Amino acid sequence: MKAGIKVSLKKEQYDSIMSEYASSRDRHRRALEKRRMEAYARIPALQELEQRTPALAVETLRRRLNGTSQAAPGSPRGTASFRETAAEIKRTRRRLLEENGFPPDYLEMTWDCPDCHDTGYIGGEGREKCHCLRRRETAILYDQSHLDALAEGAYFSALSESYYTGTDLDHFRAARRACERFVEEFDRTYRNLYLYGTVGTGKTMLSVCAARELIERGKTVLYFSAASLFDRLADCTFGSHERDGLREFTADLYGCDLLIIDDLGTEFTNAFVASQLFTCISERELSRRPTIISTNLSLRELQARYSDRVFSRITSSYEICKLTGRDIRIQRRRRIR
Repeated sequence: MKAGIKVSLKKEQYDSIMSEYASSRDRHRRALEKRRMEAYARIPALQELEQRTPALAVETLRRRLNGTSQAAPGSPRGTASFRETAAEIKRTRRRLLEENGFPPDYLEMTWDCPDCHDTGYIGGEGREKCHCLRRRETAILYDQSHLDALAEGAYFSALSESYYTGTDLDHFRAARRACERFVEEFDRTYRNLYLYGTVGTGKTMLSVCAARELIERGKTVLYFSAASLFDRLADCTFGSHERDGLREFTADLYGCDLLIIDDLGTEFTNAFVASQLFTCISERELSRRPTIISTNLSLRELQARYSDRVFSRITSSYEICKLTGRDIRIQRRRRIR
């Protein structure tokens, strides 16, 4: 595996990014060559001047291989000779360009990202990812997570306590601490969260805040409403055109770093759904892959709606967080009025 590749990106995704970088470098090289031909046509002496630099480098290498640092007659000696002469050539080139109406840096290479020169990495051995590569990776992770729109503005620091009072506030604070701890200890401690309570009390927002922070750290996160998840599984299982995609979909479902199932209980529940939910929970538990479930269902309702098996898995391996209070969406609308 190449330096810096995260297992969170599939090989084809990483290769696609690297191909985009290669295309960018080619585009800038072609643009530079076009500018060079234009400048040579207007300034004939410029081409001869530029040819002196590689010739000087070859002469310096030849002297080193021959065991001598003696420079050509009339030139400074040794390695300094090359550096000083190359610098003088560069100054002369910039002057000629300016005198003929070109910007002084007209023949300098340009890049989309000047920090990594469109390679995605900064430095040599043990090189680190450039900010532009991290940004591209994050864009892919958001796109595949289904969280792109939901995650806008979803930060723990931006959450307001003004919608809660009394025990409702205590519940919110406890759930928020659990979610923040979930994120901070993600790489050290295997943990699952079950966020339940009344409608509109912040369960989805807490799970999305956790997802956003983990995506920013390069983790793969998949977010599904329960209805869309089980519809997708049914299509892949029973659909004549989608069945070939079942294995690939469940591999992502069971193998992503974090799975979020939102609004469990809003789907049409039947034996297939109950079975798929248990399988998903079990497969992720076996591979120690964390899951967050948010729902309006109480634990008693969860047991009655699905099965004792699902109830047992969740109560034994999930941290249970209850949220209560008035619907935040209704409170916001009233405040706007």
